[in-house]
Amino acid sequence: MSSRNPLRWFARWADWFEERGVYVPGEESRAVDPIRDFGWLMAAWVAGVAIFILLFALAV
Repeated sequence: MSSRNPLRWFARWADWFEERGVYVPGEESRAVDPIRDFGWLMAAWVAGVAIFILLFALAV
C-alpha cells in the first residue's frame, strides 16, 4: 500500500537531488551548488507546476 503514497514518491525524488551532493554545515568557503543546496526547493517547485498544469487540464 505504501507504493501508492504520492508523498513517498515525492520524498524519494527529493532524495535523488540530495544524493548528488550533501550539504556539510560549516563549509562556507565553497561555491554554491544548486542541486546540493536547493534540491528540495527544485523538487517542490516542479511538483507545484505539475499540479498547477493538471488543475487547468482537468478544469477544461
